[in-house]
Amino acid sequence: MDRFKEMESFVAVVEAGSFVAAADLLRVTKAAVSRSVIELEERLGARLLQRTTRRQSLTEAGRAYYGRCKQILAELAEADSAVGAVTGHPVGKLRINAPFSFGILHLAPLWGPFMERYPDVDLEVTLADRLVDVVEEGYDLVVRISRLADSSLIYRRLGSTRIFVCASPEYLARHGRPQSVADLAAHAVIGYSYAAEGDVWRFRTPQGEQEVLTHPRMRTNNGDTCLASALAHQGLVLQPDFIVGKHLADGSLVDVLPDCCGPELGIYAVYPSRKHLSVKVRALVDFLVEAFAAPQWQVRAGSAAGREA
Repeated sequence: MDRFKEMESFVAVVEAGSFVAAADLLRVTKAAVSRSVIELEERLGARLLQRTTRRQSLTEAGRAYYGRCKQILAELAEADSAVGAVTGHPVGKLRINAPFSFGILHLAPLWGPFMERYPDVDLEVTLADRLVDVVEEGYDLVVRISRLADSSLIYRRLGSTRIFVCASPEYLARHGRPQSVADLAAHAVIGYSYAAEGDVWRFRTPQGEQEVLTHPRMRTNNGDTCLASALAHQGLVLQPDFIVGKHLADGSLVDVLPDCCGPELGIYAVYPSRKHLSVKVRALVDFLVEAFAAPQWQVRAGSAAGREA
């Protein structure tokens, strides 16, 4: 087996955390990944991974070799990009990360058209609601929904999303409808674990900025799980319009405080700051800007998408 495949398999095991996850990442069998790592260790004459029945960890030699492998694989990726820069044609692999619900609802339908347009670009798409480290984890591009403030990264704004506090009509019939921000403290709440401000909810009201400390009876790290609990009449949620918008439109959820505005967050394509942006990343960024400027996305998401260089 060639050395590139051995190094790629080894790095995938380290970063994915297991041979099974690495096999899924590389789209090969677990046996193939295991064989690659074993042959690599035999060729080097050194143990790179300490294996147990439940997990594996890097040996001292493995840590040193992993760092060099990362550098070599990054240089190979740059070589692919250099070809694209010369020819003006995108080529190579793109590693992309996006929030889970947004990735399923609004990005998943775009990958097919993108690959159709750029047949020499391969995609590796992962979904996670946690804040990933773009540089450390080796992503070419991530989609973030936030108030972006990291100056070490560059970005393009794709659009925006409003945050609503909402509940089902059945829940409100049972427990009464809050009349003010302060009233939210007395209600059952389904909290979002990755919320930047934890259990504190903030709003712009006719009386100015107001906040309330909520008391979740359930917390989850996924917006669709929050939504499902709200639709099951279990409490209030604070979620973006790309998740709750259609349910507000059909009446299965109610905007609890229509005179109070939750935060508006930007939707960004974020990538590492580099002197020369690769052709393949530029192609993806331009494609996403084009896609999110389309009227059908604005209707689907219920937000005012816009462009920003």
